[in-house]
Amino acid sequence: MNIHNVEQLNKEFLLESGGGTLRFNAGKGDIPVAEIQNEQATASISLQGAHVLSWVPAGGGEVIWVSEDAMFALARSLRGGIPVCWPWFGLHESNTGFPAHGFARTVLWKVADTQQLATGETQITFKLEPGLLDGKFQKMWPLATLVEYRVTIGRVLTLELITHNYSDQPVKIGQALHTYFIVDDVSKTTVVGLEGKDYLDKTDGFKRKTQSGPITISAEVDRVYLQTPDDVAIDDGKRRINIKKQGSRSTVVWNPWKVAAEKMGDLGKDGYLKMLCVESANAAEDVVSIGAGESHTLRVVYDIAASLN
Repeated sequence: MNIHNVEQLNKEFLLESGGGTLRFNAGKGDIPVAEIQNEQATASISLQGAHVLSWVPAGGGEVIWVSEDAMFALARSLRGGIPVCWPWFGLHESNTGFPAHGFARTVLWKVADTQQLATGETQITFKLEPGLLDGKFQKMWPLATLVEYRVTIGRVLTLELITHNYSDQPVKIGQALHTYFIVDDVSKTTVVGLEGKDYLDKTDGFKRKTQSGPITISAEVDRVYLQTPDDVAIDDGKRRINIKKQGSRSTVVWNPWKVAAEKMGDLGKDGYLKMLCVESANAAEDVVSIGAGESHTLRVVYDIAASLN
């Protein structure tokens, strides 16, 4: 049985009751996509990478940015949405031939469960077991682990990335929910909640610096804020995106600005002005060690409020 066949997925996991619907369709690049609608929100999620492509709370606008030039193709990373970076963040520590940010974002995940909750929210759970992937991924990650990713769609968007270590030794992972947020104008946008925090500045040779005041964007920004379990918020003057998290020790803030964006080729014309990545992560000095037989949960909740600016 092909677990990624749209007809089979709808036969097993279709939801059409309880005030919401969840249906699978063939998306761009013929990659299956879960389309979700309930009274609180709509969303779409690609099975490749369990990659959230859209979340629109009822009465509001799109929150998740996807490039107009994004390339939808099997085994290829996508510019925008919410990529799942796992089991490492950035370059692999010992093998530069392995894909940046791990392989979870470019492989097809298995749908494990769908539910219409009593709260009116819709929930879908994905699973990824690296040991069941083809040989090249097993060479990258031979450890006995299972990853669950639970996405709950409603007035808030809740993401839970759960890593189970079934091996007899500790497992060290780096990870991030690499969310691209839509902003009205990134040059007029602030990120609050990281004031006074130390960060590694990738644009300046990973020098360690300290944040002074709210974060503003007027040039390329690529920073890993360390020891930051704190809630943060993005405010673009039109709305405020609140980010509440658990199991995350670091926060990544990224915008490529004009020169780097033009070199990428898939960010869209002036796309950098309309997006900002604020990523809930465990990266750099903040990677996580999971004991034998134990699990770790990275949980993030996004909600929308009125701007305070």
